Amino acid sequence: MRKILATAATLGLAGLGVLVPVTGAQAATPCDNAYSSASSGYFYAYANDNCSGYLGSASGVDSNWGNDQGSFQGSDTNNAESILHKGTSGLAVQVFNGTGDDWAGGHTCIKKTEFYMSSLNGFSFTSGYDVDNEISSHRWVAEGSCGKFLDS
Repeated sequence: MRKILATAATLGLAGLGVLVPVTGAQAATPCDNAYSSASSGYFYAYANDNCSGYLGSASGVDSNWGNDQGSFQGSDTNNAESILHKGTSGLAVQVFNGTGDDWAGGHTCIKKTEFYMSSLNGFSFTSGYDVDNEISSHRWVAEGSCGKFLDS
């Protein structure tokens, strides 16, 4: 009888292991959810970490996030804490801490394969300035045009 109870207990624990694996699947992050629901071909920016507080999205360039033209306007400038890249062209998105069509000033890029940056804290532009809450413009470029990437 003891062997039967011991065997039943062992099988019960083994069955529990099948139902509750030691390492469960990770839940989707807020940026995973934002990426899933984002429209293909667009770059997105968010006012908060973890892709929340939608600022705007763009399929093209915007040389001044603080003016009243383009996809990003007014208070969007210097207000992004997370970004998402769902482009379809294979281009990188180059973000700047300056404005204007000369695309001068510090920059950094997010590759299409990076998908998103859930926090820009701790990253810097080529000028040395922090990226977090300092993006003022963006454009789509070939990766070879990027002097720095957010993942580096």
